[in-house]
Amino acid sequence: MSVLLKTRVTAIGPEVADLAEGGVVILFADGSPPELAEVSVLHLTEQGPSDAAPQKGASITLGPVSATITAVGSTAWSKVREMGHVVISFNGASEAERPGEVCASEVDTGALVAALTPGAVITIAA
Repeated sequence: MSVLLKTRVTAIGPEVADLAEGGVVILFADGSPPELAEVSVLHLTEQGPSDAAPQKGASITLGPVSATITAVGSTAWSKVREMGHVVISFNGASEAERPGEVCASEVDTGALVAALTPGAVITIAA
């Protein structure tokens, strides 16, 4: 299994838990504007991002929570590469509704909220 992105959570915005309860996690690289940081999981990349975007069937883990990628929007991976930004929707959709979105299989949202803590590792691997 090759790692496409490995990043460590540095901060959690005050509105992240509400979004995660709905199955949505927004990642932004450290240093994002304050208005974006409120709804974002800020992170510092440790490995990657790879040149190639993840494909359907790739895995994504957030701490102890794991899911399978089900769709990748047309601009999602370029935004990860450019600014460390992506919207991850744990909705199991076979097509991304927005170009900057990565969809993944549904997860226990309570476990997802609990997993989003500073120091948690997020990995996308193929």
